Amino acid sequence: MKTITEVKSDLDKSGLTIAEWAKENGYSYQAVQRVLNGNAKYKRGQSHNIAVTLGLKEGEIRMK
Repeated sequence: MKTITEVKSDLDKSGLTIAEWAKENGYSYQAVQRVLNGNAKYKRGQSHNIAVTLGLKEGEIRMK
Protein backbone atom coordinates (compact mmCIF):
# COMPACT_ATOMS: atom_id res chain seq x y z
CA MET A 1 0.00 0.00 0.00
CA LYS A 2 1.08 3.54 -0.67
CA THR A 3 1.01 6.63 1.47
CA ILE A 4 -0.70 9.80 0.30
CA THR A 5 2.75 11.34 -0.22
CA GLU A 6 3.77 8.42 -2.44
CA VAL A 7 0.58 8.71 -4.49
CA LYS A 8 1.14 12.43 -5.03
CA SER A 9 4.76 11.74 -5.99
CA ASP A 10 3.65 9.06 -8.46
CA LEU A 11 1.23 11.52 -10.06
CA ASP A 12 4.03 14.09 -10.36
CA LYS A 13 6.35 11.50 -11.93
CA SER A 14 3.69 10.49 -14.44
CA GLY A 15 3.02 14.10 -15.38
CA LEU A 16 -0.66 13.84 -14.46
CA THR A 17 -2.56 16.39 -12.48
CA ILE A 18 -5.08 15.24 -9.91
CA ALA A 19 -7.83 16.56 -12.17
CA GLU A 20 -6.54 14.55 -15.14
CA TRP A 21 -6.22 11.38 -13.06
CA ALA A 22 -9.73 11.86 -11.69
CA LYS A 23 -11.23 12.32 -15.15
CA GLU A 24 -9.36 9.31 -16.60
CA ASN A 25 -10.65 7.13 -13.77
CA GLY A 26 -14.23 8.42 -13.72
CA TYR A 27 -14.10 10.35 -10.45
CA SER A 28 -14.70 14.01 -9.68
CA TYR A 29 -11.70 16.17 -8.91
CA GLN A 30 -13.29 17.23 -5.62
CA ALA A 31 -13.78 13.62 -4.45
CA VAL A 32 -10.16 12.69 -5.22
CA GLN A 33 -8.93 15.87 -3.55
CA ARG A 34 -10.90 15.01 -0.37
CA VAL A 35 -9.19 11.59 -0.25
CA LEU A 36 -5.72 13.01 -0.87
CA ASN A 37 -6.19 15.78 1.68
CA GLY A 38 -7.33 13.31 4.33
CA ASN A 39 -10.82 14.82 4.51
CA ALA A 40 -12.49 11.54 3.50
CA LYS A 41 -12.12 8.41 5.62
CA TYR A 42 -12.52 6.15 2.54
CA LYS A 43 -14.30 3.39 4.40
CA ARG A 44 -17.05 2.90 1.83
CA GLY A 45 -18.58 4.27 -1.34
CA GLN A 46 -16.79 6.47 -3.81
CA SER A 47 -13.98 7.46 -1.44
CA HIS A 48 -13.26 3.74 -0.84
CA ASN A 49 -13.13 3.14 -4.59
CA ILE A 50 -10.79 6.09 -5.10
CA ALA A 51 -8.46 4.90 -2.32
CA VAL A 52 -8.32 1.38 -3.77
CA THR A 53 -7.67 2.70 -7.30
CA LEU A 54 -4.88 4.96 -6.02
CA GLY A 55 -3.34 2.10 -4.03
CA LEU A 56 -3.95 3.68 -0.64
CA LYS A 57 -5.78 0.63 0.65
CA GLU A 58 -6.56 -2.94 -0.29
CA GLY A 59 -10.08 -3.84 -1.25
CA GLU A 60 -12.55 -4.39 -4.01
CA ILE A 61 -14.06 -1.69 -6.14
CA ARG A 62 -17.81 -2.01 -6.00
CA MET A 63 -19.91 -0.50 -8.74
CA LYS A 64 -23.58 0.32 -8.47
